[in-house]
Amino acid sequence: MNTIIKGCDHAWPALDYNSWKDTVKTIHQWTQIVGKIRLRAMPWQNHSWHATLYITARGFSTGPMPYKDGIFEIEFDFENHQLIISSTFNQNEVIGLFPRSVADFYRELFQKLKALKIDVAIHASPNELAEAIPFAENTTNKSYHKQSVQDFWQAAVSVHNVFQKFRSGFIGKCSPVHFFWGAFDLAVTRFSGRKAPLHQGGMPNMPLSVMQEAYSHEVSSAGFWPGSDDSPMPVFYSYCYPSPAAFANQKVQPAEAFWSPEMGEYFLKYDDVRQAKDPEAMLMSFLESTYIASANTGNWDRENLELKK
Repeated sequence: MNTIIKGCDHAWPALDYNSWKDTVKTIHQWTQIVGKIRLRAMPWQNHSWHATLYITARGFSTGPMPYKDGIFEIEFDFENHQLIISSTFNQNEVIGLFPRSVADFYRELFQKLKALKIDVAIHASPNELAEAIPFAENTTNKSYHKQSVQDFWQAAVSVHNVFQKFRSGFIGKCSPVHFFWGAFDLAVTRFSGRKAPLHQGGMPNMPLSVMQEAYSHEVSSAGFWPGSDDSPMPVFYSYCYPSPAAFANQKVQPAEAFWSPEMGEYFLKYDDVRQAKDPEAMLMSFLESTYIASANTGNWDRENLELKK
């Protein structure tokens, strides 16, 4: 059973994108700034895993990052609404999370890093966004609604816990459960172990080279996405690459899951999960059945990739 985070009244809270979209746009950019610091500080890992953030007991974190003879870490504490920079070099530095512009957040964060004598240069504009205002110039996005942020974090914690259980049933190569700050989604990816055809790209505002490295090998991937202006419905998704023609016609669970021909993915509404009698069981059925659909239609060696029950 999920433990409810202080400030939230349900392990699967309501997430109405339109009611907090301005906050989403602000913290999306904040996580991009912090994620780009991790991208530069960490040694390279396949499929850009060195760039992601992780769910923690207080929010999202970079995890430990090497720097010279020590390490540092940056964590969004959404319980106390602060950003904490901890390190082996000095006392913690703390930044308040409140309605403030991306430019203001960016400026103070790098001032705090300088105070710790941490010198990390990043590409100071957002990725995977149509409007890429440089962080230092972005005074447009400046919203921060505390309860909405806590609700999203609580939802992410509940999703993370189910994803971790799902991940444990696979003994082949599998990603961590991690948060991609580019698209602002939580994801977990399984690999067949075989190389994939060269990806042809097509993802908006995503370099082709990044797409080709990310999909260098066959994958079955699932995730959670809180919505956007163009598609405000929070959803779970599942897709595979390459995607066999038969993948779209598989019987997946639960009954509320559906195939999107436009996106080439299976979807399940977050609201259907949170309103279910057993949200964890419903989400797990979606993860398991869509993985089986991709593995069977893609002729994966399931005998040697899955944990025997």
